[in-house]
Amino acid sequence: MSTFGAPSPDAAVYVISVAAELTGLHPQTLRAYERMGLIAPGRTGGGGRRYSHRDLERLRQIADLTSAGIGIEGVRRIMDLEHQIDALRARNEELVAELDALRRALAARAAQAQTSGNKLPVLHQAPGQSMVVWRRGR
Repeated sequence: MSTFGAPSPDAAVYVISVAAELTGLHPQTLRAYERMGLIAPGRTGGGGRRYSHRDLERLRQIADLTSAGIGIEGVRRIMDLEHQIDALRARNEELVAELDALRRALAARAAQAQTSGNKLPVLHQAPGQSMVVWRRGR
């Protein structure tokens, strides 16, 4: 649940008739998209379809792409690529955070080495320089 009792974007709350009305698509079109694997609505205990806000956004995107003349297989490929892009962005953010933490740890270690009289070289990094991170096997 999000603020003010509104359901989360993934909460399956809309019946097929409401989802069809909100997306401007016919209920049979929604069923066809489900059969093609483009959408996977939630189900009630009795088997009724329930669509989430995220499902509605996906259905609108499918409708926009098909109305622009893109075939169903093209739509499927575009959506798969967008999913891959989202996953790569998330992984990139994880790696950037890990690199930032490593840089902070190295800077702290270098500062400690300087104050302790250690004569080992200190890591100096200018903007735009690259850093290679070696990890031990897990």
